[in-house]
Parts: sequence; C-alpha cells; structure tokens
Amino acid sequence: MNALNKILKHKYWWVIVLLLFPVVTYISTFFRYSVDLTAEKRFSLTQPTKNLLHNLDSTVNIHVFLTGDLPADYKKLNIATQDILSEFRDLSGNKIQVSFEKPGEGLNDSLKSQLYDSLAQLGVVFDQTQDVSSTQDKATKQLIIPSAIVNYKDRKPFVIDLRSSRKVFKNFNVVTDVPQEDKEATLNAAEALLEFKFANAIDKLTRTYVPVVAYAVGNGEPMPVRDFRVNDLGTSLQDDYRLAIFDIKQGYPNPDQIDALLIVKPTTPFTDEDKLKIDQYVMNGGKIIWCVDKLYAELDSLMHSQQDFVAYDRNLNIDDILFKYGVRINGDLLQDLNCSKIPLVVGRNPDGSPVMQRMPWPYYPFLTATNNNSISKNLDRVLPIFPSSMDTVEAPGIQKTILLASDTNSRSLTTPAMISLNSVKTEEDMQTFNKSYVPVAVLLEGNFTSLYANRLTKQVQDSVAIATGKPFTGKALKASRQIVMSDADIVTNAVTATTGPLPMGQVPFEDYRFANREFFLNCVDYLVSNNGIFQSRNKDFTLRLLDKKKVEAQRSSWQFINIVVPVIVILLFGALYQWRRKQKYAA
Repeated sequence: MNALNKILKHKYWWVIVLLLFPVVTYISTFFRYSVDLTAEKRFSLTQPTKNLLHNLDSTVNIHVFLTGDLPADYKKLNIATQDILSEFRDLSGNKIQVSFEKPGEGLNDSLKSQLYDSLAQLGVVFDQTQDVSSTQDKATKQLIIPSAIVNYKDRKPFVIDLRSSRKVFKNFNVVTDVPQEDKEATLNAAEALLEFKFANAIDKLTRTYVPVVAYAVGNGEPMPVRDFRVNDLGTSLQDDYRLAIFDIKQGYPNPDQIDALLIVKPTTPFTDEDKLKIDQYVMNGGKIIWCVDKLYAELDSLMHSQQDFVAYDRNLNIDDILFKYGVRINGDLLQDLNCSKIPLVVGRNPDGSPVMQRMPWPYYPFLTATNNNSISKNLDRVLPIFPSSMDTVEAPGIQKTILLASDTNSRSLTTPAMISLNSVKTEEDMQTFNKSYVPVAVLLEGNFTSLYANRLTKQVQDSVAIATGKPFTGKALKASRQIVMSDADIVTNAVTATTGPLPMGQVPFEDYRFANREFFLNCVDYLVSNNGIFQSRNKDFTLRLLDKKKVEAQRSSWQFINIVVPVIVILLFGALYQWRRKQKYAA
C-alpha cells in the first residue's frame, strides 16, 4: 500500500502506471481463474471432462462448420460452442486446436457440391433455414452446417451434430392439438449437450481400448448383416465398438472378453442351460441389454390382412430370470394418446386408387425420460412399436432407474389383446387412458443374485466350472449393470420395398427420425464406459425468456428507457457538473 501511495504522489505517476499496465496484462495471461455464478453451473466443466483434457498425449484438431453470418438462434449456439471449446483448449494446455471455417469457401459450385457430398458421407449434417423479411415481401434461404469434425492422429474423424437430439414441444392437448416445436427451448437443449458431445468424441478417438459388444444369437434373434431389420444397429455399433456374434448355444459368454451382451428380439424359448450361461455371465460382472418382445404383435400382420388379430405370448421362458434381477415385463400392450401416426386407407379416388391418411396409432406411444438419468435425459422422443408395460420388483442390492416411460394418457390391454386398426372408438374408450408414465425401459445396477443359487447339484456346478474356468457363483462378486426394454423394435429398423432398411426410429412414409439410435448407443456407452463422461449429460440449462407478448406491448416504453433515458441522464450530469464548477470558481 505504501508503494502504491509513493507512485501516486510521484510527479510522473501516470507514466509509471502506463508502463506497468502492459506488463501486468501480459503476466495475467498465464493465469486463468473464473467464477461460475449460474445456478445450473452452465460455465463449469465436469471433473471427468477435465481429467480427459489434462491427460491428452497429442493434439486434437476440431473444425467447426457453424460459422459466418448466422441467424440469431444459430448464432447463440455458435457463441456457446466457442466458449466451451475455448475452455477445452485452455485446460488441455493448447492440445485442443480449434478452427471455425465454412467448407468450400472460394470453390466453384461443382467442386463445392462434391465436397458437401463427401462431408455428408462422413456424417456432417446440413440445415436449410428460411428467413422471412418483415419489411420486404421476400424470403431468404440459407444453408447452415451445424456440425464439427474432430481429428486425432491418423484415426477416422469423429463427426458431431451440434444440434440437439431432443425436440422440445410447447404444451398441447394430445387429443385435439398438433404439437408445435419450441425452437428456443430445443436450441437451449443443444447448448446443454455441447460438453458431452465434444468430450465423448475426444474420449472415443483417444482411447487405447475399444470395448467388445457381442450380439447374442441362438433363440431366433434377427441376424446382423443377413436381416435388414437390424441393419442400423450393426452399422452404428461397428463405428465405435468391436462387434461380435455370440451363439449362446455354443458356450458360455466370458465377461473378460465381452464388455456387453445384446439380446435383441428373441422369438424362441430360452432353455435352462441358456439362462444359466447368461446368469453366470452376469454373476462374473457381465453387462446385458435385453430388448424383448414378450407378445407376438407385428404391424405387417395387421396391414396385410386388414383384419383384427390377437397378440399372444411368445413364451420366451425368461420371466423368472428377469424377475430375479428386479424387473417384470407384463403380458400386455401399452397404448398412449400421445403417439405417432400410421398411413391408412380411408377411401378410394374416382380412378380406384386408395386415399391414404395418417392416423394416430396408440400402439406407437411416444417415450421420454421421466427423471434426470444420464442415458435418456436431453433426448428427443423414442418410438416403440407394440411395447408392453413393465414393473420393478424387489431385488436386494439392486438400484432401478426408469429410462423411458409413456406420457400421461396411457392404458394397458391385457393378453389376449385384440389389435385393431381402430382401437379407440368411443368417448368411453378415451376415458380408459388414465395411466401415467408407464415404464418401458429400466436400468438395473448392483450386485445381482443368481437365479440358480442353491438350486444346482454339485455335478452341474462342476460342469459350469469346467466350461467357464471359474467356480459357479450364486452372488455377484462385483457390481454390474443391465438394461431391460419391453419392446425390441426400439432398436430395430423398418424395411421398405423401395428404399430398403430405414434408420432406426423412422416410420415408413414419415420424414422424421426419432431418437431410438441415440438412446440405444447411450445405453451401450453407459454399460461399457467407466470414465464418467456421462456426468456431463446431466446438465440442464434453465431457459429464462422474456414474455414476448409483454415485450411487444411495451416495446416503445423500453426503447425510451434504454435509449433516451441514458442520454438525458448524461446531459443532466454534465449540466450539474458545470453548475457546480461555476459556483465553485465564480468567486
């Protein structure tokens, strides 16, 4: 303090301060300190992300294509991307190198088109926006590229879609209203996921071990490569994991070699030997995703016959093992009024051709997260096909988390369930949709207890030990995870005669893809990843918006306050200052 006083009393104090300013500014560049005062900690990175950035051994290059003269909503996303990547760069010690560029700048239309085709094949997304001028009678179209490419060494680039995979809709009546997207809330959700998307990309590119995901066969499951119904599943997994086919009839799955086991749409009963193999895999730390259709109910059967049919139990013989692990798939069909639509023939044209109309189909209920779980939070709606309801049951030491559930206008049709094209006929039928948030996908975590504990003879236990190289285990020695879905078609895809296999989550004749793929990949990633990156998916940015009606009504008042009032205040201050000065020195 004394030194500061001496400087200020010096004749040329201002010269000293002027010289010290650039020195202090330069020294401050070596220090970084910030305080996040937001309630949701939107400007703070999670600890797993920080650990990932601190441990980078080489440069990661990120090319962001969302730049240039952008509309206001995308400009906000661009600024948020700049902020998060600036934080990444600083924490990594400049090993994260970022560039914002618009691909194809300076190229002619032909070369630019070829470049865009190549980028599209990599997974880069393009968005066409239309801005309608309020002063001129015209609309301007603009091509936006809300994507980023992450490069690391010589590995395959990782493409990031900066947009949200979750669409937020304004409040609406599911019976009478057409849902309208809340674009501001949707883009806000995109900002909340930026940390996870970039951290996840860097983690997958820099990891030294690629997890093995095994697709179980032997009980009538659709075969990858051969069956187009799991085309998207196989393609999606091959990008990030080592995908293997495991025949459950041929041996015991080894958790030391298989990080996660997929059981997708089995159609034939499991034997006790099959279940014993799966059970011992879980007891030794194995992780499983069950995608099960308990009832036989296929839309093709209904569309081909155009007649009602009865959905019946497949008798898969897995109720007991799932019950032991903490969940029960009920023998019913779940419906909800908040649902997708299917094309139906509602009449004939004069030439005899059918008149098609998309009609609500309660057997296709929209599923969303009802809690803050890190798998399905901030995801768009997931679309099932003829799902069943689920219940969680008592299982000591097992934590259950509902990942997906129906909306607030649901009902269950118990087996034998009659499936009809017109399943809601009267007002009384509408009143039966009185259930809310019925579970369809559940996460189970903890130390599982074997279905066969205290049930096997010494001879059978010895045979298990010989086959697996490990003694029979009645209680899991370490915690494991399982995810159970009561509809296998969440992870399968439709196949049409004209376009072939569609993306997962897309209904024929509808140009919209639900978040089935994102949900499935999140499930797999959650089971096989131990780095904690998923914590950043729990971020939830609160959207604090102005009342648009009030803003419009009070526009002139606020313009006066923000523009005219400051000028008046400055003029008054100047006048007061001059008056005081005149009073002081007039004598």
